[in-house]
Amino acid sequence: MTNSSTKAGFVAIIGQPNAGKSTLLNRFLGSKLSIVTSSAQTTRERVVGIDTRNGVQYIFLDTPGLVDPAYLLHHSMLDIAARAVADADVVVLLLDGERDAPPLSAEMTEVLQSFDNRMIPVINKLDAASEGQRKALRDWVADTFSKLPVEISAERGDGVDYLRDRIAELLPVSSYLYPEDDISTQTVRFFVSELVREVIFEQYGQEIPYSTVVKVEEFLEDRDPILIRANVFVERNSQKGILIGQGGSAIRELGTAARARIETFLGRHVYLELRVKVLPGWRKDPVELTRLGFPVPPRNR
Repeated sequence: MTNSSTKAGFVAIIGQPNAGKSTLLNRFLGSKLSIVTSSAQTTRERVVGIDTRNGVQYIFLDTPGLVDPAYLLHHSMLDIAARAVADADVVVLLLDGERDAPPLSAEMTEVLQSFDNRMIPVINKLDAASEGQRKALRDWVADTFSKLPVEISAERGDGVDYLRDRIAELLPVSSYLYPEDDISTQTVRFFVSELVREVIFEQYGQEIPYSTVVKVEEFLEDRDPILIRANVFVERNSQKGILIGQGGSAIRELGTAARARIETFLGRHVYLELRVKVLPGWRKDPVELTRLGFPVPPRNR
């Protein structure tokens, strides 16, 4: 559709780590696009999901969690979230219903207040949060933004259709910005690397997943099976040893699980080759972060 009866716009989903932003994005889309784990801070880059229905095109932006930065990668993640807010027609502030009122920085609070009616505060985990926890968050939202929050369960879907309708009301009248059957603006390579990273979060504990970044180096879809070669970068030799495992057992298990998810995502057979490489201190190195595709805020260059 390209007439004045349609709407289209960007919807930034922001909030604390592990508030359920990726789960909400997947719920909106009706399919898995953003990785979901039980660990916090799994989303590092902006994930774009497009949903077109009933005369409205929603371009959802799933963003990294709002954290107190401990190293340069965190500054990059906060910059990604800030850019998503700046690009958005509507901002969804997702609050974890099981936590206390969120410790948003004064700067971020001021930015969100400036969005006025285009910002929708949402309390998630309606199915798990106590009434006392939800009341505390409702009071915080009222004091900070003079609004009543929408309450949902992204996991179960409760309240999500109502939230979608609220978003649609705020989106501008516009012709569609992307073809109706598009689901994302990002490459298949990006989602392949995210699926590998999701399995790493599930199979390895402690600091290993947070010290890891995955980059697809070769993707040959004109072959059967599709040939995918990817590098898994870690920061220390000891982490490389853990990822590979004794006799290569751990990396084989990782490859098997990741290949199965990639095949489900692509709907084709895949040959996946993973190589583990050491990139010392990449999370704190502006040169390496830039080379890996992460934006580095100017003040940290």
